Amino acid sequence: MDVGIFITLFLAAIGIGGLASLLGVGGGIFMVPLLLMAHFVPTLQAAIGTSIAGVIFTSLSGSVVYALRRTIDFRLGLLLMPTTIIGAWCGARLTTIIDSRILAIAFGTFLLYPVVMMLRGKGPKEITLSLHGEAKGARLYVFTAVLGLVAGTASGLFGIGGGTVVVPALAVFLGLDIVTAVGTSLFVMFPAAVMGAHQHWMQGNLHPELALPLILGLIIGAQIGPRIGEHLPKKRLRQIFGAVLLYAAISMFMNGFS
Repeated sequence: MDVGIFITLFLAAIGIGGLASLLGVGGGIFMVPLLLMAHFVPTLQAAIGTSIAGVIFTSLSGSVVYALRRTIDFRLGLLLMPTTIIGAWCGARLTTIIDSRILAIAFGTFLLYPVVMMLRGKGPKEITLSLHGEAKGARLYVFTAVLGLVAGTASGLFGIGGGTVVVPALAVFLGLDIVTAVGTSLFVMFPAAVMGAHQHWMQGNLHPELALPLILGLIIGAQIGPRIGEHLPKKRLRQIFGAVLLYAAISMFMNGFS
């Protein structure tokens, strides 16, 4: 690989890793456009497959930091994991059989409600549709099963890690503190990203020579994000996440209508 390309991807990945671990997303919403628009890969599928390999290390590196700070809800994370893993496999498979443009539009539409709530900086108790942490028993199991499946499918299909679904769902609907939602999202993402990356590798969509500089940069960047988050007011953190969600929604609409 050209040294210039390696350094460019490495430096970009440090910034992406820092922002991704700060917000609990895998970083794919930035890596996929970077790989595709800069013509590092020829197809959207290749960008997704390469991106999700990087998500593995963003989630692993970032979740270690949040675990040490005791800001991961392991019980919720373990409830989410099974269907998230299944969804990641399904999403990766769907890239070969379903027009991703239709799904991109649907996903962008899905993001609009949490975008508005997050940009307004609202806490869970101020949100009309929030369950205020009251979901228990069968209600909680059904919610986490559906959430995991949607997040995992989004991860495998779009290479975005699933945090764009998990973080707002945990914060908006289950009433989790935003920092705990971020840490839990990174924890949940790891096995799903492994499953998605494996499936994309089998389908020939993963470019290891491009994934390597991304992974190295993401590992470093993912250690920076949580430390920045310690000094940000939670309302401001919700607003930053809302801006990133808005970017993700716009990107999905652009992919869908292009």
